[in-house]
Amino acid sequence: MTTAVLSQYAPAPVTTNKWLVTVSVTFGTLMGAIDSSIVNVAVPHIRGAVGADITEITWISTGFIIATVLVMPLTAFFGRLFGQKNFYMFSLVLFIVGSALCGLARTLPQLVAFRVIQGLGAGALQPTEQAILRQTFPPEEQGTAMALFGMAVMVGPAIGPTLGGYIVDHYAWSWIFYINLPVGLLGLFMVSRFVHEPEDIRLANRDMAARQRGHLDWPGIALLAVGLGSLQYLLEEGQRDDWFQSSTIVICTLIALFCLAGFVMREFYAKVPVVNLRLFKDRVFLTGTMIGATMFAMLMANMFLLPLFMQELLGFTAMQSGMALMPRVLVMMITVPIVGRLYNRVSPRLFVGIGVLFFTAGAFQMSKFNMQTTSTGIIAAIAVQGIGFSCLFVPLTTVALSTIKRHQMTDATGLNSLVRQVAGSIGLAVFVTLLSRYMDVARTSVSSHVSAVSPVVFERLAMLKGGFIARGFDPYQANQSALTALDFGIRTQASVIAFDKIFILAGILFLIVLPLLLFLRIDRKAKGATAHAEPMEL
Repeated sequence: MTTAVLSQYAPAPVTTNKWLVTVSVTFGTLMGAIDSSIVNVAVPHIRGAVGADITEITWISTGFIIATVLVMPLTAFFGRLFGQKNFYMFSLVLFIVGSALCGLARTLPQLVAFRVIQGLGAGALQPTEQAILRQTFPPEEQGTAMALFGMAVMVGPAIGPTLGGYIVDHYAWSWIFYINLPVGLLGLFMVSRFVHEPEDIRLANRDMAARQRGHLDWPGIALLAVGLGSLQYLLEEGQRDDWFQSSTIVICTLIALFCLAGFVMREFYAKVPVVNLRLFKDRVFLTGTMIGATMFAMLMANMFLLPLFMQELLGFTAMQSGMALMPRVLVMMITVPIVGRLYNRVSPRLFVGIGVLFFTAGAFQMSKFNMQTTSTGIIAAIAVQGIGFSCLFVPLTTVALSTIKRHQMTDATGLNSLVRQVAGSIGLAVFVTLLSRYMDVARTSVSSHVSAVSPVVFERLAMLKGGFIARGFDPYQANQSALTALDFGIRTQASVIAFDKIFILAGILFLIVLPLLLFLRIDRKAKGATAHAEPMEL
């Protein structure tokens, strides 16, 4: 592949306040991150409003996630064609319009279609912000830049359910979408006013865009779209359809495997590939991305399963479970900036190792949850994990991109975001499936110890029956209700056992990433691509 030297594209001096740039581009990322989870608590209200059953309503989340994933790896491609700042602004406008339309939707097909529009806009916001921050902050402040980015990416999904619960409890469900409008318009104004594309990036993108227009990789785009769409569908819907017992899931799996394999081969032989997969040849980028993906898989599974435990077993409302999770957000808001400031003084591998240990310690605490667990016990465990995630995110995102050239930053952030998002979906799918399996096994095990001839069981049934009779039930109804109550107790105990096994499994699995730290090295003395021009290579 031909190369052109970019020595004439020396980075221009920074003339814009980096903090104004940060605030400007963070609005979009934060809204996109919140919208990935805020809808979940409003599902019962939305389902009634649009007349959908529980299976159909899941498409409002599935459609959004699929659309988001499709755009992430293409962010650099479109950024080169239309300009990095222009594409970010267009994506933000698309997200705002999609949000407004979602609030106006009154049928399920409308809502799903508008959520797809919203997702197409949201998909480019996260990787573009990451690239803009890396290009704006000097090399010695890259840890701080990624700390600010991490605040939006990790805090957004955490506060989404709490915010959604508050809005649904006090206002109409449509306001979970309308709330994006003023925030999005403010972000759009600030981006147009304070964000300026660096001259070296603009010139590099102009040259690469000329090559792209001459060799548009339509087969690569088609294979990527179909492959990622199929993969995300089977991850989102597999558990509901009992995985490979469903012919639809089998077909999606085959399509995903065929298309993604074809896409990889196509990108390595295309004259101008639509996605620069050669970046994965960089050992630091590959290792940092893989460890980050593992972290995000655990984070997404944790954010889904813990509220489920609190609401299904402990009887918390959506608002209460959201409030119980808020201390983790507060811990992260305090810890992430500290980690960012210390990044240049402490080895990234040490930070990541400490983060893994904190996460595992929190997982072990969560594995002791039971029906008597209080909010205080939950807060203690998730606060420990919050410290762990803070120690992980900043070093991983900073190191992973440390050897990437400036003009390839959007390519790298798009791939990094894609792998992280897909890993989150995989982690959620795997842990939800395991939870279901563990519940079945635990229920069988607990039931085997419950026998009608057991004195303890006999006494328990007699107490339950007597209680129902005292409430006015006849003997037959009291006996049936007692049996139902006993079965409910068995299922509850089985659920607690299953959740505890899942939590401890997450902690054990996360320890596996520790050996990968041997490959996570960075030369702090080298300025890399962030400080000087490099040969242009697509």
